[in-house]
Amino acid sequence: MKKIAVIGSGIMGNGIAHVCIQNGFDVSLIDVSRAALDKGIETISRNMDRMISKQTISIELKEASLKRLTTFENIQEGVLNCDLVIEAATENEELKLKIFKELDQYCHAETILASNTSSISITRIASATKRPEKVIGMHFMNPVPLMELVEVIRGYSTSDAVCSKIFELSVQLKKKPVEVNDYPGFIANRILMPMINEAIYSLYEGVAGVNEIDTVMKLGMAHPMGPLQLADFIGLDTCLSILRVLHQGFGNPKYAPCPLLVNMVTSGNLGVKSGMGFYQYAGSAKPSGISPSFAH
Repeated sequence: MKKIAVIGSGIMGNGIAHVCIQNGFDVSLIDVSRAALDKGIETISRNMDRMISKQTISIELKEASLKRLTTFENIQEGVLNCDLVIEAATENEELKLKIFKELDQYCHAETILASNTSSISITRIASATKRPEKVIGMHFMNPVPLMELVEVIRGYSTSDAVCSKIFELSVQLKKKPVEVNDYPGFIANRILMPMINEAIYSLYEGVAGVNEIDTVMKLGMAHPMGPLQLADFIGLDTCLSILRVLHQGFGNPKYAPCPLLVNMVTSGNLGVKSGMGFYQYAGSAKPSGISPSFAH
């Protein structure tokens, strides 16, 4: 593989583009607006500057990497002659199916189509194409430049050859790939989201406060971040979407989203991205205090 297209320049998309260009790949970054693309490039540049300050990369590597990045507002132009397309759009099944239908039309026959979805069925996404054997999941973790794991999800028809190529690519990106099969939530979110949901239920039922719940999990279970802060970091809307996929996919009430989570998303309190979740945020991902709704 030499040329990769990344669809979506948000948190995950620009992170994926970052690790690809930093490791020698030419990347087409695609989004629907110039403003979104400019913001994505700015984020990549800022994150590389942080790495320079920590002496993990050189200024020369940053400059060479950014020269390998080209932006597009049109999918058809952006995916031209790409060996791999990684979709990192919003976690919405209808949107992803639309994108993969377009990719199937515009990409050459040998192009591998990957999704960064955190919960939506790869088999379902592949059904929008005429090349299901070349559709696979590449679930990167946030923040992509720092987190080592790539969850590689095989759809029902994904070929061994495609899976092997994605494993090889992941290693080239200095990531550690782990293969899982295509069931709701895969592994990462099938285990993580019920824990987050249970933490929210514990708050909802008055068992303990925000700080107390997170402190127990950090000090008692050696988690680097408590589940409520982690939910804010992921995005409460994303957490709700994944829990709904799990609930629908398994039909088990244990995956039903907590009513408090539903209400928070409905009210627009989405965590870091909105500035308010279980904690409040003042222009960064670091909490400036507990949300007034939960302060005692």
